[in-house]
Amino acid sequence: MTIDWNAFTPWSAAFGGVLIGLSAAMFVLLNGRIAGISGVLGGLLRPLPGDRGWRIAFLAGLLGAPLVYALAATVPLPQIDAGVGTLVAAGLLVGVGTRYGAGCTSGHGVCGLSRLSPRSLVATVLFMAAGFATVFVVRHLLGA
Repeated sequence: MTIDWNAFTPWSAAFGGVLIGLSAAMFVLLNGRIAGISGVLGGLLRPLPGDRGWRIAFLAGLLGAPLVYALAATVPLPQIDAGVGTLVAAGLLVGVGTRYGAGCTSGHGVCGLSRLSPRSLVATVLFMAAGFATVFVVRHLLGA
C-alpha cells in the first residue's frame, strides 16, 4: 500500500471530522435526538405529529450543503466503477442492514460510540468488518 501524498489532506479531513462531531453534539444537546440519517429519513415515512419539519430541514441541509459548497469551490467529479444494478443492489443491502442493525453508520459510528453505547460498538465493529471482508473478497478473491 502506498500513500498518494498529493491527495493526502489530513487538515481538511480533521476539520471535517470536527464539524461532524460538533454538529452531532449540538443536535443531541439542542434537540435531544441522535443524528442518525436512516432514523431521520425513516421517521419521514411515518412521522409523529409535529415531527416532520425538523426532519425535512435536516435532510435539506444534507442535500443543500454540497450545492452551496459547489458555489465556492470546484467539486471533483466522482469516478464510480460500478454499474447501475450494482449500485441499486448495494443501496438496498445498506437499507436492509440499517433496519436489522437498528441504525446506520452515522447513528452508531458517530453518535453511538461518542455516547459509549455497547450496542453501537458491536454494530460499528460488525459493519466495519463486513466492509473489510467485502473489499477483500471483491478485490482479491474475485479479482475485480
